[in-house]
Amino acid sequence: MPTSWHRTPEELHNIYVSNTEAFYRVAGRSTASELDGFMLKCALGLWKRAGAVTQEHVEAANQLYSRGRRAGEWLLWDLTSAVCSAGDALPPMFFWSLAERDRREGRDSSRVFVRMVTNILLHLAAVDDDVSMAEAEYITDVSDRLSAVCDSTWVKPSKNALNASDFVTSGEPSFIDKHPPSASAAPEAGSAAASGAGAADSAAGAEPRPSLEELTAELDALIGLEEVKRDVKSMVNLIKVRRLREENGLPVAPMSLHLVFTGNPGTGKTTVARLLGGLYAAIGVLEKGQLVEVDRSGLVAGYVGQTALKTQEVIKSALGGVLFIDEAYSLAAGGENDFGREAIDTLLKAMEDHRDELVVIVAGYDAPMEKFLSSNPGLESRFNKYIHFPDYTGEELMQMFLLQCKKNGYALSGEADAKARAMFDELYQRRSGNFGNGRTVRNLFEDAVVRQSNRVAAMEAPGREELMTFLPQDLDTEDER
Repeated sequence: MPTSWHRTPEELHNIYVSNTEAFYRVAGRSTASELDGFMLKCALGLWKRAGAVTQEHVEAANQLYSRGRRAGEWLLWDLTSAVCSAGDALPPMFFWSLAERDRREGRDSSRVFVRMVTNILLHLAAVDDDVSMAEAEYITDVSDRLSAVCDSTWVKPSKNALNASDFVTSGEPSFIDKHPPSASAAPEAGSAAASGAGAADSAAGAEPRPSLEELTAELDALIGLEEVKRDVKSMVNLIKVRRLREENGLPVAPMSLHLVFTGNPGTGKTTVARLLGGLYAAIGVLEKGQLVEVDRSGLVAGYVGQTALKTQEVIKSALGGVLFIDEAYSLAAGGENDFGREAIDTLLKAMEDHRDELVVIVAGYDAPMEKFLSSNPGLESRFNKYIHFPDYTGEELMQMFLLQCKKNGYALSGEADAKARAMFDELYQRRSGNFGNGRTVRNLFEDAVVRQSNRVAAMEAPGREELMTFLPQDLDTEDER
């Protein structure tokens, strides 16, 4: 029996955009990539319960993109493979954050999101003009998982999502039930089915993975950090030789890939962590090499039992790559009854369970990091490799400022250049224990742009040179005005 939820691909895209745009007005567009990725995961899991995967499903999958993002590029063979290998679509991290914000502000945006997801999934279930009971059960399961987050964070009650079982049109067995995977038919590397797990990335327009040489060149191009670069290259070389010894039947000593990054803010810790993940993927240590960056708020929930779930979700998103925890010592700063302890325990277990598919990097100021790691024997035993990120010198800060100018189409007059060099030398000499380094450079550059714009706006008819040149007065600090 046909379903009233069936739409053409164009209509489906319009429905998707109208729903997501309404959500972005509440949550901001920064969640677009995560939301599209979550809905695609839901679609793959949903169609695993469909009667078949057809060209109609391909056309629907290619419409799951928010305004301003790229359309999908699915083909029938890779969508079928991805559907077969689809896993659970757990509540995404931005949804946890949205629910916690709702609780603080007395809003119900997260429950509206649940209704939105349910509606979109019903349309996706109906692309073949049929909604099976298995599909309805899957939609209900997704809705229940999201609603459980709302309930656990005490989001105020709101209108319930539609009951998917009310719209079932057939009881046909699911595609995966009719075509169960067999161990003997495991796909070879490079086959269509083997590439299914990465098809979602290609559909979202992911770029090819950079090579070892490209990543090394990017590392070398970073300003300063010479000792850090040597440490990173030494680790990569150590791992490469270790793998060669294994391939030749030679013994290898145990080695932990987890790291501690110490140093002030703005010293390039996140950038190096991202490059390190890529380097590990390039030499085959990690499957994907992606960087997942969080702080305490991304791991710790406000209620008993929820922190473990939240931390597990972050860990799952980081499998195959690097989990970067900034200011990690804040997890242990609240005493014995603080939920941060639960996050630490969950993290330590995951590091053991996923030792070959997860690299954890904890980062922060030197002294607090030492105290943090010594607070737990498990942490101390797993994090035994430290990389220190020194403050940038005055000359290095100047190089960073000039790079900002070049990227944004600005130049310094001779006098402004001299003033900037003296300013950065003084900043370095007078720096305090929480010196901002690269962040300070960015702030000074943005301030200079504002002052230069105010100056140029008062000109009668500024030319190209006036529009792009910084003068000494554009570099004035608060103390000089």
